Amino acid sequence: MAANSGRGNDINAADGPLGGDTVPPSVPTDVKSALKDAAGQTTHASGQEAGMQPNPTPKVKTEKELEKERKKAEKNAKFLQKKKAAEAAAAVSTATAASDSKTKEKKKAKAPKAEEEPLPPYVEETPVGEKKRLRSFDDPQMKAYNPIAVESAWYEWWEKQGFFKPEFKDDGSVKDEGSFGIYLLISLLQVTGALHMGHALGTALQDSMIRYNRMHGKTTLWLRTQSVVENMLWRKEQKTRYDLGRAKFVDTVWEWSLTCSRKEDYHKRINNATRKMGASCDWTREAFTMDANLSAAVTETFVRLHEEGTIYRANRLVNWCTKLNTALSNLEVGNKELTGRTLLDVPGYEKKIEFGVICHFRYPIADSNEFIEVATTRIETMLGDTGIAVHPNDERYKHLVGKTAVHPFIEGRLLPIVADDYVDPEFGTGCVKKFINILTDDGIMNENAGPYKGQKRFDVRYTIEKDLKDKNLWVDKKDNPMKVPLCEKSKDVIEPLLKPQWWMRMEDLAKPAIEVVKNGQIKIQPESAEKSYYRWMEGIQDWCLSRQLWWGHQCPIYFANVEGEAGDKADGSLWFSGKTEEQARAKAEKALPGKKFTLERDEDVLDTWFSSGLWPFSTLGWPRTTEDLQRLYPTSVLETGFDILFFWIARMIMLGLKMVGEIPFKEVYCHQLVRDSDGRKMSKSLGNVIDPLDVISGIPLDDLHGKLVLGNLHPSEVERAKKYQKAAFPDGIPQCGTDAMRFTLINYSTGGSDINFDIKVMHGYRKFCNKIYQATRFVLGNLPEGFVPRKTAKPTGQESLAEKWILHKANKCAKEMNQAIPAKEFSKATASIYRYWYDELCDIFIENAKSIIQGGSEAEKESALQTLYTALENALKMIHPFTPFVTEELWQRLPRRQGDETASIMLARYPVYETELDDPEAEAAYELVQGTSKGVRSLMAEYALKDGAKVFIQTYDETAFKTATEQIQAIKSLTHKGVASIDVVPGSQSRPAGCVAFPVSCAAAVFLEVKGRVDIDNEIAKASKKLDKTRAAIQKQQKLLADPAYQEKVAATLQEADRKKLTDLESEAKGFEGTIKQFEDLKLE
Repeated sequence: MAANSGRGNDINAADGPLGGDTVPPSVPTDVKSALKDAAGQTTHASGQEAGMQPNPTPKVKTEKELEKERKKAEKNAKFLQKKKAAEAAAAVSTATAASDSKTKEKKKAKAPKAEEEPLPPYVEETPVGEKKRLRSFDDPQMKAYNPIAVESAWYEWWEKQGFFKPEFKDDGSVKDEGSFGIYLLISLLQVTGALHMGHALGTALQDSMIRYNRMHGKTTLWLRTQSVVENMLWRKEQKTRYDLGRAKFVDTVWEWSLTCSRKEDYHKRINNATRKMGASCDWTREAFTMDANLSAAVTETFVRLHEEGTIYRANRLVNWCTKLNTALSNLEVGNKELTGRTLLDVPGYEKKIEFGVICHFRYPIADSNEFIEVATTRIETMLGDTGIAVHPNDERYKHLVGKTAVHPFIEGRLLPIVADDYVDPEFGTGCVKKFINILTDDGIMNENAGPYKGQKRFDVRYTIEKDLKDKNLWVDKKDNPMKVPLCEKSKDVIEPLLKPQWWMRMEDLAKPAIEVVKNGQIKIQPESAEKSYYRWMEGIQDWCLSRQLWWGHQCPIYFANVEGEAGDKADGSLWFSGKTEEQARAKAEKALPGKKFTLERDEDVLDTWFSSGLWPFSTLGWPRTTEDLQRLYPTSVLETGFDILFFWIARMIMLGLKMVGEIPFKEVYCHQLVRDSDGRKMSKSLGNVIDPLDVISGIPLDDLHGKLVLGNLHPSEVERAKKYQKAAFPDGIPQCGTDAMRFTLINYSTGGSDINFDIKVMHGYRKFCNKIYQATRFVLGNLPEGFVPRKTAKPTGQESLAEKWILHKANKCAKEMNQAIPAKEFSKATASIYRYWYDELCDIFIENAKSIIQGGSEAEKESALQTLYTALENALKMIHPFTPFVTEELWQRLPRRQGDETASIMLARYPVYETELDDPEAEAAYELVQGTSKGVRSLMAEYALKDGAKVFIQTYDETAFKTATEQIQAIKSLTHKGVASIDVVPGSQSRPAGCVAFPVSCAAAVFLEVKGRVDIDNEIAKASKKLDKTRAAIQKQQKLLADPAYQEKVAATLQEADRKKLTDLESEAKGFEGTIKQFEDLKLE
């Protein structure tokens, strides 16, 4: 092994040949498995990957503890080695005995694998913040891919070295390569301090873009911002803000925000999780929503916009949440669609509440025996009824206009019946009720509700129904499709209440924000997000800014209580904004000359999205003119979820244009929603919210269940959630590691439909990380002691066809990556690099290089090793933005090129396309080599020939004949070891006799001699039986796809999958037909 790493890392053991012995070691069995297995799985000792059991986060120990641990590990390793050898011998003995007793069976029992002892917890020897001390691949923790060990220590070193900070030129300006900036919003809505897979998806995408642009030499800045919510207080202390009072509540939240970084608390947990996910954001610039400069930006914006009339006071119906006791904007309200009667959970009620019905009841007409029937979807609101309107031409009610109805429960209340053209006589009963407010702000009946005062709104719903029946005024209740407005935060049912609030005029702000997207100044991806943006912006309504909360930016505006006057707080003329109270007072004195008054600051705070909308420039110092603002605004990309396209993105664009006069960013990329494996939205009550740290480290099922109890779910919800967890994760969540999690999520990002989370897929990509690990380990194990890569990766012109091919493929992959990542085609990028690593580098080139390294001349060996190094180095660098930890771990072990002093792979130059490496002729020639070798393997497997195989390659043009002849050795190295001979014959000769064929392309075909080695009639019978079975499956699939009910009800994605299944079956049938024909032809020879 090449131990002259040159990265400043001590490798704790001498590996590879010693002295002058230049013969590389033989390829170990586990590495062969890594290179040949389709699953990419390798072995540690008796078969399991390292770290398959969940490991705790590595902790740093003292030198004495480390020395003791090392001695203990050495002793334990020797004991385990002896134990496993004994177990293996016993297993073989047992298997042999079992086999002997079952010789008449068709299948013999295999020897069971000896159960592997789990590795002890990984202990990191590197002091925190120092460069990682690399362990030898012979270390038990490093023999196989172990994400806990691989991912340990690197992040702390990166951060301490300042690699995440933006780099500028000596004069302080942005680097010549340009700049790239992005924002990470973490809203602490999860009061447990846990993130979910949506956060993980956003973090993976954002970090991959930052790392990619950093490797291209740009000045990069990733700003992290945080906001908090009030629910934390309730969860921790079972108190509301009213229990504390405003001053104490604000002090409590500030204490939490300032001290959490010094203890294991919510903020620290979230920051730790973000670090574990590899986010290379500049922590020195972390912004908190209530920081002094961000608060100054909020005040500046509010005062300016109020002075010009964009912010105004109005008494309007608002969306009122009785749980949070605040008004909400339309964007903070979700509508639940009901098709009919439905029972819903409502905060504050033990039993579910009935919705989705329309209730009919009667009011008696005063001084008459008549009644008038009315209908309502909320029967409790009849307590506020004060009048009834009907259409003047409605014959049913003409005679009642001018009369009054008697309220049956509110003593003395008469309801005038009036005519109004606004009433639709065809809707409902044709009667419209007029009403007054009957609710307090917390959802309790007020004095207008008469004898029902003090009762909860939905308790009254059932009481009213009973009381109407008792008075013989109840008519009927029917199913009624409807939308129930719910608070997105509390899930409370929204009440429309009349409240004086602060509003922002949006139409004039929206017009330029629409134009900058239409003219291409800002690009929104995917296209569906852009269309949604236009649709919302073109129908935009004024924004309700006021929130009746205590935590947030208090409105910088004051009400003038004029002596001797009854001031109306809905009157905007008596409100005066100011950066300070003195400024507001000066405005009031000018507007109220000669009057005495006192100023009272508005208690309301601003919608949190008001301050968030300023972040692209407030985090860079605005309203001050700072160097950061001048150098780094506008930023490059805003990556976020579809769900806050309007909450945040649109408002940032509008406020950036308004306050700074420039767009805040040049691109917007909206990622998909992460759903569970059944396609459902993730919800705590369903138990399907996945913590990224549980995916990284693994978690047993019992511990998953335990987390549900911590979430304050209702006992019935806990049981439902446990049921889902048991079905989805019967063995818990296996340890996947950060790199596998990131790669999976990025690969899912197609910009199309939502993502269905599947832990099996994610764990499969852990095996891909293992493939990367074992392939690099193999290459390092074959670099001779003292190997020094050439100063540059430029080809010498002496490369073999296989080398030209892999350099061409690496170059092609670099081109695809450099097109896909900037275009935000992440799934395409992951597919390209996966194909290069798995199919081209590992499965083909490394396999071919083995024969050259072990049997070629010295010049051929040297050339193959140099190309192998280059192909691996580029592979690590190209995949680094997606998998930062494993690539750093492996890149640091590579010998470095002359003059290369790059400290980290994250600072290395990203590979780019080079014209001189483009070699389509070599690609075509080597693909012929691959095609022929694949044909040989396929035929030998199909006809179970394990040795003595005689192969012919028939070519149909001069180029193919020349390639096959020259590359015969390479073809042999990539085929089966049981091949006895390979002959290349031109197309002018007749087809080789006694052979079955495998068409490679229009230029060549492979023939395997089978006559005399297989039972032809038996092969025809077997193929015919398979053909019959396949034809039956085709008929069944065709019938399914033709069913009208299936076409109407089944999702389009499933129908597409079923059509593909039919295509595969039809292809399979053609293959069997071809096989039968080949054998029938052989019988005639």
